[in-house]
Amino acid sequence: MKKVWNYLRSMRFGILLLVLIGLCAVVGSLIPQGRELSWYVENYPSFHPTLFFLQLYDVFKSWYFLALTGLLCLNLTLCSLVRIRSVVRGGRELRPRAALLPDEVKLTSVGVKKLEEHLLATGCRKNEQGSARVYSKRLVGRYGSFLTHLAILLTVIFGAAGLSLPQVTDRDCLPGESVRLPDGAEFAVRSFRSTDESGKLDYASELTIVLPDGRSRSGEISVNHPMSLGPYKVYQQTYGTAGSVTVTNLENGGSDDFLLPEPAFLTLDNYNGLWVLAVYPDYYLTPDGVITPTGSADGDYPNPVYLLQRSEDGVQTQEAAFPGTVLEVGGLSYRFNAPERYPGLRIKYTPAIINTLLFASFALMIAGLYITFFLQPVLVKVDDEGYAVGGPKPEGMRLELKELLGGYERGE
Repeated sequence: MKKVWNYLRSMRFGILLLVLIGLCAVVGSLIPQGRELSWYVENYPSFHPTLFFLQLYDVFKSWYFLALTGLLCLNLTLCSLVRIRSVVRGGRELRPRAALLPDEVKLTSVGVKKLEEHLLATGCRKNEQGSARVYSKRLVGRYGSFLTHLAILLTVIFGAAGLSLPQVTDRDCLPGESVRLPDGAEFAVRSFRSTDESGKLDYASELTIVLPDGRSRSGEISVNHPMSLGPYKVYQQTYGTAGSVTVTNLENGGSDDFLLPEPAFLTLDNYNGLWVLAVYPDYYLTPDGVITPTGSADGDYPNPVYLLQRSEDGVQTQEAAFPGTVLEVGGLSYRFNAPERYPGLRIKYTPAIINTLLFASFALMIAGLYITFFLQPVLVKVDDEGYAVGGPKPEGMRLELKELLGGYERGE
Protein backbone atom coordinates (compact mmCIF):
# COMPACT_ATOMS: atom_id res chain seq x y z
CA MET A 1 0.00 0.00 0.00
CA LYS A 2 2.88 2.33 0.80
CA LYS A 3 4.36 1.75 -2.67
CA VAL A 4 1.03 2.67 -4.27
CA TRP A 5 0.81 5.80 -2.13
CA ASN A 6 4.36 6.82 -3.01
CA TYR A 7 3.70 6.25 -6.72
CA LEU A 8 0.53 8.36 -6.64
CA ARG A 9 2.51 11.26 -5.22
CA SER A 10 5.53 10.79 -7.47
CA MET A 11 6.69 13.11 -10.23
CA ARG A 12 6.80 10.16 -12.67
CA PHE A 13 3.08 9.56 -12.22
CA GLY A 14 2.32 13.27 -12.62
CA ILE A 15 4.29 13.48 -15.88
CA LEU A 16 2.51 10.37 -17.21
CA LEU A 17 -0.87 11.96 -16.46
CA LEU A 18 0.17 15.21 -18.16
CA VAL A 19 1.22 13.28 -21.29
CA LEU A 20 -2.10 11.41 -21.44
CA ILE A 21 -4.10 14.60 -20.89
CA GLY A 22 -2.02 16.25 -23.62
CA LEU A 23 -2.90 13.41 -26.02
CA CYS A 24 -6.59 13.92 -25.26
CA ALA A 25 -6.20 17.63 -25.98
CA VAL A 26 -4.56 16.82 -29.35
CA VAL A 27 -7.44 14.50 -30.28
CA GLY A 28 -9.94 17.14 -29.20
CA SER A 29 -8.21 19.64 -31.48
CA LEU A 30 -8.04 17.34 -34.51
CA ILE A 31 -11.60 16.01 -34.29
CA PRO A 32 -14.37 18.66 -34.20
CA GLN A 33 -16.19 18.42 -30.89
CA GLY A 34 -19.91 18.55 -30.09
CA ARG A 35 -21.35 17.99 -33.58
CA GLU A 36 -24.46 15.95 -34.34
CA LEU A 37 -23.72 12.21 -34.36
CA SER A 38 -24.89 11.99 -37.97
CA TRP A 39 -22.12 14.43 -38.93
CA TYR A 40 -19.47 12.03 -37.66
CA VAL A 41 -21.11 9.10 -39.49
CA GLU A 42 -20.94 11.12 -42.71
CA ASN A 43 -17.41 12.47 -42.25
CA TYR A 44 -15.80 9.42 -40.60
CA PRO A 45 -17.54 6.55 -42.40
CA SER A 46 -15.04 3.84 -41.39
CA PHE A 47 -13.82 5.31 -38.09
CA HIS A 48 -17.05 6.47 -36.48
CA PRO A 49 -17.76 3.22 -34.52
CA THR A 50 -14.41 3.60 -32.72
CA LEU A 51 -15.00 7.33 -32.39
CA PHE A 52 -18.34 6.73 -30.67
CA PHE A 53 -16.96 3.95 -28.45
CA LEU A 54 -14.12 6.17 -27.20
CA GLN A 55 -16.35 9.25 -27.06
CA LEU A 56 -13.86 11.17 -29.18
CA TYR A 57 -16.64 13.48 -30.38
CA ASP A 58 -16.81 14.97 -26.86
CA VAL A 59 -13.46 13.94 -25.42
CA PHE A 60 -13.29 16.60 -22.71
CA LYS A 61 -16.41 15.19 -21.08
CA SER A 62 -15.44 11.53 -21.51
CA TRP A 63 -15.09 9.33 -18.45
CA TYR A 64 -11.38 8.71 -19.03
CA PHE A 65 -10.52 12.41 -19.44
CA LEU A 66 -12.38 13.21 -16.22
CA ALA A 67 -10.60 10.29 -14.51
CA LEU A 68 -7.17 11.52 -15.71
CA THR A 69 -7.98 15.03 -14.51
CA GLY A 70 -9.07 13.70 -11.13
CA LEU A 71 -5.88 11.63 -10.75
CA LEU A 72 -3.75 14.63 -11.69
CA CYS A 73 -5.54 16.68 -9.01
CA LEU A 74 -4.83 13.90 -6.51
CA ASN A 75 -1.16 13.78 -7.54
CA LEU A 76 -0.76 17.54 -7.25
CA THR A 77 -2.59 17.59 -3.92
CA LEU A 78 -0.26 14.94 -2.51
CA CYS A 79 2.75 16.82 -3.90
CA SER A 80 1.74 20.17 -2.46
CA LEU A 81 -1.02 20.50 0.10
CA VAL A 82 -0.13 17.37 2.04
CA ARG A 83 3.52 18.48 2.26
CA ILE A 84 2.87 22.05 3.36
CA ARG A 85 3.23 21.13 7.03
CA SER A 86 6.71 19.72 6.48
CA VAL A 87 7.63 22.72 4.32
CA VAL A 88 6.57 25.14 7.06
CA ARG A 89 8.31 23.09 9.74
CA GLY A 90 11.48 22.94 7.66
CA GLY A 91 11.38 26.72 7.23
CA ARG A 92 11.26 27.23 10.99
CA GLU A 93 14.24 24.93 11.46
CA LEU A 94 16.45 26.61 8.86
CA ARG A 95 18.12 29.12 11.21
CA PRO A 96 18.68 26.72 14.15
CA ARG A 97 20.24 24.17 11.81
CA ALA A 98 22.40 26.82 10.15
CA ALA A 99 23.68 27.88 13.58
CA LEU A 100 25.12 24.37 14.08
CA LEU A 101 27.24 24.50 10.92
CA PRO A 102 30.99 24.33 11.57
CA ASP A 103 32.97 27.35 10.39
CA GLU A 104 34.09 26.98 6.79
CA VAL A 105 36.37 30.04 6.87
CA LYS A 106 38.22 31.52 9.82
CA LEU A 107 38.32 35.34 9.96
CA THR A 108 40.06 38.01 11.91
CA SER A 109 37.92 40.17 14.17
CA VAL A 110 38.05 42.94 11.53
CA GLY A 111 36.94 40.42 8.92
CA VAL A 112 33.99 39.31 11.08
CA LYS A 113 32.90 42.92 11.49
CA LYS A 114 33.23 43.62 7.78
CA LEU A 115 31.25 40.46 6.97
CA GLU A 116 28.36 41.38 9.25
CA GLU A 117 28.23 44.93 7.90
CA HIS A 118 28.12 43.54 4.35
CA LEU A 119 25.34 41.06 5.15
CA LEU A 120 23.17 43.75 6.73
CA ALA A 121 23.83 46.10 3.80
CA THR A 122 22.66 43.44 1.32
CA GLY A 123 19.29 42.98 3.03
CA CYS A 124 19.98 39.99 5.27
CA ARG A 125 18.06 39.68 8.53
CA LYS A 126 20.00 38.97 11.70
CA ASN A 127 18.84 36.29 14.12
CA GLU A 128 20.63 35.40 17.37
CA GLN A 129 21.10 31.66 17.81
CA GLY A 130 23.08 31.14 21.01
CA SER A 131 26.64 32.34 20.51
CA ALA A 132 26.14 32.52 16.73
CA ARG A 133 24.39 35.00 14.53
CA VAL A 134 22.46 33.70 11.52
CA TYR A 135 21.94 36.11 8.64
CA SER A 136 19.25 35.13 6.18
CA LYS A 137 17.34 36.45 3.18
CA ARG A 138 14.93 35.14 0.54
CA LEU A 139 13.56 32.46 2.85
CA VAL A 140 10.33 32.69 0.87
CA GLY A 141 12.18 30.59 -1.70
CA ARG A 142 11.38 27.58 0.45
CA TYR A 143 7.77 27.87 -0.72
CA GLY A 144 8.44 28.18 -4.46
CA SER A 145 7.90 24.49 -5.24
CA PHE A 146 4.74 24.39 -3.11
CA LEU A 147 3.28 27.46 -4.81
CA THR A 148 4.07 26.06 -8.27
CA HIS A 149 2.35 22.75 -7.51
CA LEU A 150 -0.60 24.57 -5.98
CA ALA A 151 -0.91 26.81 -9.07
CA ILE A 152 -0.88 23.79 -11.40
CA LEU A 153 -3.57 22.15 -9.27
CA LEU A 154 -5.75 25.26 -9.38
CA THR A 155 -5.18 25.62 -13.13
CA VAL A 156 -6.35 22.04 -13.69
CA ILE A 157 -9.42 22.53 -11.49
CA PHE A 158 -10.45 25.86 -13.00
CA GLY A 159 -9.55 24.64 -16.51
CA ALA A 160 -11.85 21.63 -16.02
CA ALA A 161 -14.55 23.99 -14.79
CA GLY A 162 -13.99 26.12 -17.88
CA LEU A 163 -14.56 23.07 -20.09
CA SER A 164 -17.64 21.78 -18.29
CA LEU A 165 -19.47 24.91 -17.14
CA PRO A 166 -19.80 26.93 -20.40
CA GLN A 167 -23.24 27.09 -21.96
CA VAL A 168 -23.09 26.50 -25.72
CA THR A 169 -25.69 27.84 -28.12
CA ASP A 170 -25.65 27.00 -31.83
CA ARG A 171 -27.62 29.40 -34.02
CA ASP A 172 -27.93 30.10 -37.73
CA CYS A 173 -27.98 33.79 -38.52
CA LEU A 174 -28.68 35.39 -41.88
CA PRO A 175 -26.55 38.37 -42.95
CA GLY A 176 -28.23 41.56 -41.81
CA GLU A 177 -29.98 39.82 -38.93
CA SER A 178 -28.98 39.08 -35.35
CA VAL A 179 -29.22 36.47 -32.61
CA ARG A 180 -30.48 37.69 -29.24
CA LEU A 181 -30.00 35.58 -26.12
CA PRO A 182 -32.28 35.60 -23.06
CA ASP A 183 -29.85 37.76 -21.04
CA GLY A 184 -29.99 40.49 -23.72
CA ALA A 185 -26.66 39.78 -25.43
CA GLU A 186 -26.95 40.33 -29.18
CA PHE A 187 -24.84 38.94 -32.02
CA ALA A 188 -25.39 40.60 -35.39
CA VAL A 189 -23.98 39.21 -38.64
CA ARG A 190 -23.23 42.05 -41.05
CA SER A 191 -21.90 39.86 -43.87
CA PHE A 192 -20.64 36.38 -44.64
CA ARG A 193 -18.19 35.03 -47.22
CA SER A 194 -17.04 31.55 -48.14
CA THR A 195 -13.83 32.44 -50.03
CA ASP A 196 -10.99 34.88 -49.54
CA GLU A 197 -9.66 37.37 -52.09
CA SER A 198 -7.69 34.66 -53.88
CA GLY A 199 -10.74 32.40 -54.23
CA LYS A 200 -9.56 29.94 -51.58
CA LEU A 201 -12.22 28.53 -49.26
CA ASP A 202 -12.29 30.63 -46.12
CA TYR A 203 -15.59 30.85 -44.26
CA ALA A 204 -15.77 34.11 -42.32
CA SER A 205 -18.40 36.41 -40.86
CA GLU A 206 -18.35 40.12 -40.07
CA LEU A 207 -19.84 40.19 -36.59
CA THR A 208 -20.89 42.73 -33.98
CA ILE A 209 -21.38 41.70 -30.34
CA VAL A 210 -23.35 43.92 -27.95
CA LEU A 211 -23.52 42.87 -24.30
CA PRO A 212 -26.33 43.77 -21.89
CA ASP A 213 -24.04 46.25 -20.09
CA GLY A 214 -23.46 48.19 -23.32
CA ARG A 215 -20.00 46.90 -24.19
CA SER A 216 -19.60 46.08 -27.87
CA ARG A 217 -17.05 44.75 -30.31
CA SER A 218 -16.99 44.34 -34.07
CA GLY A 219 -14.70 42.26 -36.23
CA GLU A 220 -14.31 39.15 -38.32
CA ILE A 221 -14.54 35.57 -37.15
CA SER A 222 -13.44 32.58 -39.17
CA VAL A 223 -12.68 28.92 -38.61
CA ASN A 224 -10.25 28.64 -35.65
CA HIS A 225 -10.38 32.43 -35.14
CA PRO A 226 -13.24 33.21 -32.74
CA MET A 227 -14.12 36.56 -31.20
CA SER A 228 -14.36 37.14 -27.44
CA LEU A 229 -16.09 39.80 -25.40
CA GLY A 230 -16.79 39.55 -21.70
CA PRO A 231 -18.02 36.04 -20.86
CA TYR A 232 -18.83 35.25 -24.52
CA LYS A 233 -16.77 33.65 -27.27
CA VAL A 234 -18.25 33.24 -30.76
CA TYR A 235 -17.03 30.68 -33.27
CA GLN A 236 -17.57 30.28 -37.00
CA GLN A 237 -19.13 26.83 -36.63
CA THR A 238 -20.77 25.97 -39.94
CA TYR A 239 -22.67 27.49 -42.84
CA GLY A 240 -25.84 27.01 -44.86
CA THR A 241 -27.35 28.23 -48.12
CA ALA A 242 -30.56 30.24 -48.35
CA GLY A 243 -32.72 31.11 -51.30
CA SER A 244 -32.90 34.80 -52.21
CA VAL A 245 -36.12 36.29 -53.57
CA THR A 246 -37.05 39.89 -54.35
CA VAL A 247 -40.81 40.42 -54.02
CA THR A 248 -42.49 43.48 -55.55
CA ASN A 249 -46.07 44.64 -55.04
CA LEU A 250 -47.41 45.22 -58.55
CA GLU A 251 -49.97 47.76 -57.31
CA ASN A 252 -47.79 50.20 -55.37
CA GLY A 253 -44.30 49.21 -56.50
CA GLY A 254 -43.03 48.44 -53.00
CA SER A 255 -40.47 45.65 -52.81
CA ASP A 256 -38.52 43.66 -50.27
CA ASP A 257 -35.74 41.09 -50.32
CA PHE A 258 -36.13 37.77 -48.54
CA LEU A 259 -33.49 35.23 -47.56
CA LEU A 260 -35.21 31.89 -47.09
CA PRO A 261 -33.23 29.15 -45.30
CA GLU A 262 -36.48 27.17 -44.84
CA PRO A 263 -39.65 26.68 -46.88
CA ALA A 264 -41.81 29.82 -46.92
CA PHE A 265 -45.12 30.97 -48.42
CA LEU A 266 -44.86 34.43 -49.97
CA THR A 267 -48.33 35.87 -50.48
CA LEU A 268 -50.36 39.06 -50.38
CA ASP A 269 -53.75 37.64 -49.43
CA ASN A 270 -52.83 34.34 -47.74
CA TYR A 271 -54.34 32.38 -50.65
CA ASN A 272 -52.54 33.25 -53.86
CA GLY A 273 -48.76 33.20 -53.92
CA LEU A 274 -45.67 31.03 -54.11
CA TRP A 275 -44.36 28.38 -51.81
CA VAL A 276 -40.54 28.46 -52.04
CA LEU A 277 -39.89 24.87 -51.01
CA ALA A 278 -36.13 24.56 -51.46
CA VAL A 279 -33.10 25.65 -53.45
CA TYR A 280 -30.90 22.92 -54.90
CA PRO A 281 -27.26 23.13 -56.02
CA ASP A 282 -27.76 21.51 -59.41
CA TYR A 283 -30.24 19.73 -61.68
CA TYR A 284 -30.50 17.49 -64.69
CA LEU A 285 -33.06 17.11 -67.45
CA THR A 286 -34.91 13.85 -67.90
CA PRO A 287 -35.39 12.53 -71.46
CA ASP A 288 -38.84 14.10 -71.57
CA GLY A 289 -37.44 17.51 -70.55
CA VAL A 290 -38.43 17.52 -66.86
CA ILE A 291 -36.13 19.49 -64.52
CA THR A 292 -34.99 17.26 -61.65
CA PRO A 293 -33.06 18.96 -58.79
CA THR A 294 -29.97 17.20 -57.43
CA GLY A 295 -27.37 17.75 -54.76
CA SER A 296 -23.70 18.63 -55.16
CA ALA A 297 -20.76 16.48 -54.05
CA ASP A 298 -18.50 19.42 -53.15
CA GLY A 299 -21.15 21.58 -51.47
CA ASP A 300 -21.02 24.22 -54.18
CA TYR A 301 -24.04 25.59 -56.11
CA PRO A 302 -22.93 25.48 -59.75
CA ASN A 303 -26.45 25.52 -61.27
CA PRO A 304 -28.93 26.48 -58.55
CA VAL A 305 -32.58 25.80 -59.09
CA TYR A 306 -35.60 26.71 -56.94
CA LEU A 307 -38.35 24.18 -56.33
CA LEU A 308 -41.69 26.04 -56.08
CA GLN A 309 -45.35 25.42 -55.57
CA ARG A 310 -47.69 27.97 -57.15
CA SER A 311 -51.00 28.57 -55.37
CA GLU A 312 -53.41 30.47 -57.61
CA ASP A 313 -57.23 30.45 -57.53
CA GLY A 314 -57.21 27.26 -55.51
CA VAL A 315 -54.99 25.41 -57.97
CA GLN A 316 -51.64 24.02 -56.75
CA THR A 317 -48.90 23.41 -59.31
CA GLN A 318 -45.23 22.64 -58.91
CA GLU A 319 -42.56 24.26 -61.02
CA ALA A 320 -38.89 25.21 -61.00
CA ALA A 321 -37.17 28.57 -61.32
CA PHE A 322 -33.60 29.68 -61.94
CA PRO A 323 -31.79 32.79 -60.73
CA GLY A 324 -33.03 35.65 -62.88
CA THR A 325 -36.49 34.16 -63.37
CA VAL A 326 -39.45 36.51 -62.70
CA LEU A 327 -42.90 35.16 -61.90
CA GLU A 328 -46.15 37.01 -61.17
CA VAL A 329 -48.74 35.48 -58.86
CA GLY A 330 -51.53 37.09 -56.82
CA GLY A 331 -50.53 40.71 -57.40
CA LEU A 332 -46.87 40.10 -56.57
CA SER A 333 -43.79 39.84 -58.73
CA TYR A 334 -41.14 37.32 -57.62
CA ARG A 335 -37.60 37.66 -58.84
CA PHE A 336 -35.30 34.75 -57.95
CA ASN A 337 -31.70 35.71 -57.19
CA ALA A 338 -28.54 33.68 -56.72
CA PRO A 339 -28.65 31.80 -53.40
CA GLU A 340 -26.73 33.32 -50.51
CA ARG A 341 -24.76 31.56 -47.84
CA TYR A 342 -25.18 32.30 -44.14
CA PRO A 343 -23.14 31.34 -41.09
CA GLY A 344 -23.90 28.98 -38.26
CA LEU A 345 -22.55 30.49 -35.05
CA ARG A 346 -21.46 28.68 -31.91
CA ILE A 347 -21.85 31.03 -28.95
CA LYS A 348 -20.08 29.92 -25.78
CA TYR A 349 -20.84 31.56 -22.45
CA THR A 350 -18.31 31.02 -19.67
CA PRO A 351 -18.94 32.57 -16.23
CA ALA A 352 -16.56 35.50 -15.87
CA ILE A 353 -15.30 34.24 -12.51
CA ILE A 354 -13.79 31.16 -14.21
CA ASN A 355 -11.58 33.25 -16.49
CA THR A 356 -10.58 35.45 -13.55
CA LEU A 357 -9.60 32.44 -11.47
CA LEU A 358 -7.66 30.94 -14.38
CA PHE A 359 -5.68 34.15 -14.85
CA ALA A 360 -5.02 34.24 -11.11
CA SER A 361 -3.76 30.63 -11.25
CA PHE A 362 -1.41 31.50 -14.13
CA ALA A 363 -0.11 34.50 -12.17
CA LEU A 364 0.47 32.30 -9.12
CA MET A 365 2.31 29.77 -11.28
CA ILE A 366 4.61 32.45 -12.68
CA ALA A 367 5.24 33.72 -9.16
CA GLY A 368 5.97 30.19 -7.93
CA LEU A 369 8.43 29.52 -10.75
CA TYR A 370 10.14 32.86 -10.18
CA ILE A 371 10.48 32.19 -6.46
CA THR A 372 11.76 28.67 -7.12
CA PHE A 373 14.51 29.66 -9.54
CA PHE A 374 15.44 33.22 -8.55
CA LEU A 375 14.76 33.49 -4.83
CA GLN A 376 16.78 30.66 -3.39
CA PRO A 377 17.21 31.03 0.41
CA VAL A 378 20.58 32.30 1.66
CA LEU A 379 21.83 31.65 5.20
CA VAL A 380 25.18 32.68 6.65
CA LYS A 381 26.18 31.63 10.15
CA VAL A 382 28.66 34.02 11.77
CA ASP A 383 30.50 33.74 15.10
CA ASP A 384 33.60 35.36 16.56
CA GLU A 385 35.86 32.87 14.76
CA GLY A 386 34.50 32.94 11.20
CA TYR A 387 31.50 31.95 9.11
CA ALA A 388 29.71 29.16 7.23
CA VAL A 389 27.27 29.39 4.33
CA GLY A 390 24.06 27.34 4.26
CA GLY A 391 20.98 27.07 2.08
CA PRO A 392 20.05 24.82 -0.85
CA LYS A 393 22.50 26.48 -3.29
CA PRO A 394 25.30 28.11 -1.29
CA GLU A 395 27.95 28.24 -4.05
CA GLY A 396 27.14 31.76 -5.22
CA MET A 397 27.30 33.25 -1.72
CA ARG A 398 30.55 31.39 -1.00
CA LEU A 399 32.22 32.95 -4.04
CA GLU A 400 30.87 36.39 -3.17
CA LEU A 401 32.19 36.27 0.40
CA LYS A 402 35.49 34.71 -0.69
CA GLU A 403 36.09 37.67 -2.99
CA LEU A 404 35.01 40.18 -0.31
CA LEU A 405 36.95 38.73 2.62
CA GLY A 406 40.01 37.20 0.98
CA GLY A 407 42.34 39.56 2.84
CA TYR A 408 40.78 38.93 6.27
CA GLU A 409 41.12 35.17 6.51
CA ARG A 410 43.42 33.76 9.11
CA GLY A 411 45.14 30.46 9.16
CA GLU A 412 44.80 27.77 11.74
